[in-house]
Amino acid sequence: MSNITKSSSVSLPMLRDFFNISSFFDGNWMTRLESGFPAVNISEDEKEFNVDLAVPGFKKDDIKIKINDDILTISAENKTESEEEKNKEYTRREYSYSAFTRSFRLPDNIDSGHIDAHFEDGILKIKLPKTDMQLKSSKEISIN
Repeated sequence: MSNITKSSSVSLPMLRDFFNISSFFDGNWMTRLESGFPAVNISEDEKEFNVDLAVPGFKKDDIKIKINDDILTISAENKTESEEEKNKEYTRREYSYSAFTRSFRLPDNIDSGHIDAHFEDGILKIKLPKTDMQLKSSKEISIN
């Protein structure tokens, strides 16, 4: 049985350095908390792997899924701007930016030609079917 291996990129190095977070806290939960990584559930049966990510606040068009050789990369970016005019002297403008990248090393027995992705109610579900052959390719996955 092969395993999917995950890796993530940290997007807030200044915050980590400023507060010296790594010296006070150790563990995965702190990295996810400070960088906004979505929670992921990975399950496996005889036919496929299932990868589910909780990505509330993102739309389907914000998310990109790519496979390069044996690396599955899921990334998303969301930018918003709102402006509220209180009166002629005061205007409030707020910006919001959210982004993440998660990467998973896939086992050699994934059939990359038949990967399916579905997005509904803030949950991204990716089905990675298994095959008997060892295939490697590069591909962008469309989300249904």
